[in-house]
Amino acid sequence: MNGYEMDELRIALALTPGVGGATALRVLKRNAELGRTPNEFFALSARELQEQYGLREKSASAIAASERLRPLVDETIGRLSEKPVQLVFLGEPGYPNRLAEFSRKPPPMLWLYGNTMVLSGATFAVLGSRDVDKRAADEIERQAERGVLEAKSLVTSANSPAYQRAAVVPLRWGSPRVLVLDRGLFSALGPDLTDEPFRAARLWRFQFDPQTDLVVTEHRPHDGFCRGHNARRDAAVVGLADEIVAVQPRAGGNVERLVGQAQDAGRRVRVIRLD
Repeated sequence: MNGYEMDELRIALALTPGVGGATALRVLKRNAELGRTPNEFFALSARELQEQYGLREKSASAIAASERLRPLVDETIGRLSEKPVQLVFLGEPGYPNRLAEFSRKPPPMLWLYGNTMVLSGATFAVLGSRDVDKRAADEIERQAERGVLEAKSLVTSANSPAYQRAAVVPLRWGSPRVLVLDRGLFSALGPDLTDEPFRAARLWRFQFDPQTDLVVTEHRPHDGFCRGHNARRDAAVVGLADEIVAVQPRAGGNVERLVGQAQDAGRRVRVIRLD
């Protein structure tokens, strides 16, 4: 790979199949220790990558063969260059402190799109079980509105009835949201990153507004949804929130587990039972 700058190295690593965020972070730290340039790094063989970086054979082979990724890297950089998108790694200044402090295994890598200043103020999340009924959904909406009117920013997502019911509330009031995705930016927001991610939101706002809202995802921009993404998304939603409101959590379910984790982390938690 020739002519790569440091920012391009970061994106190239993030896009390489078989190289997760933890591996990319290890490479970046090791390069800094060695004073190695991106071009020097990509000139290494798979064996040298294994020996000098402690990489597994699969990851080392993927990096050594990453010349074929150049078109994808160039295309991704071109599409993101005009957008307020940041790629941040755990331990870097732009990585959200709340999430780093909350999670036992924080995502090593995050893509942030939009208004990162939202995280400078008070945040809250309203959670409901996946099979939320009408009463619980109505209560989720009420709790979301209560938080918004208290000048807090809602942390939510877009791919469950409970999250969607909460996510439209800030749109009605012109307030900021933090949307945590279970897929990549392009998969959720379209090729130009201008689509609201679900139909009910598009009724309130024609296009996604990165000047107001922030999107957070640990997934590569082109990645679709995969099994297992839900749990990591939910943990990130809670991790980014100062206050968590859980509406009718199912006994033994993921929401109840996250409530316990939030309490252990010293977050403010309210549990609302409708029985």
